[in-house]
Parts: sequence; structure tokens; C-alpha cells
Amino acid sequence: MSHNIPFQVIQWDTIPREEHAGKEGLAYWQTVQFPGLRIRLVEYGPGYLADHWCEKGHIIHCLEGSFVSELKTGEIFTLQKDMSYVVSDDLSSHRSFSKDGVRLLIIDGDFLKAT
Repeated sequence: MSHNIPFQVIQWDTIPREEHAGKEGLAYWQTVQFPGLRIRLVEYGPGYLADHWCEKGHIIHCLEGSFVSELKTGEIFTLQKDMSYVVSDDLSSHRSFSKDGVRLLIIDGDFLKAT
């Protein structure tokens, strides 16, 4: 199913910031939701560790700082400013950790559903 999104500018400073507790530390999300598409600016505070293994697909781009993405298989990937990763739904259980904090652009939606 395709969705048509007309041209628009996202003015992030007008998007409310939501606090989300991790297993350790805090994350802050600013979210824009379209049919079948979610775009978020996300900040992980220092010492943030996700509280779950995520199965969702994402495109994640690191804007500032660095973080570790750990796969349930034990693989560990460190992403720094100007690095990205992509994964489809249900293909890799993953969770994030940031020692010093990080700012991310995260895009997910129907186009990442596993086939």
C-alpha cells in the first residue's frame, strides 16, 4: 500500500519532546507520524541502555555523538556522527547503548516490513 505525502517542512523546534526511560538512562523523542511512516529525532542521554530487544525495522542516522547497536546474536556495531544503519522488521533483534549521549534521526514504516 502506498501513501502520498505532500511536500512539507518539518520544523523540529515545534515538535513536542517526549521522555522515554530505558533500562538505564533516558531517551527523548520528537515524532512526526504519517500513514505508514514515522520520522523521529531521538536523543539518548549519557548511559542510556534500551529496555528491550527491538524487532522493528529502522533507518538510523547518527547526527551527533556515538552509540552502540548490539544484536541479540552478540554482534556489536559502533556508529558515530555521519554513520547510518538499516534493518527490516523481524530480521535482527537489536538494542542501543550510548555511553556519552547521542542524537539520531530515525525513520521507520511499512516499507521496512520483512517479505
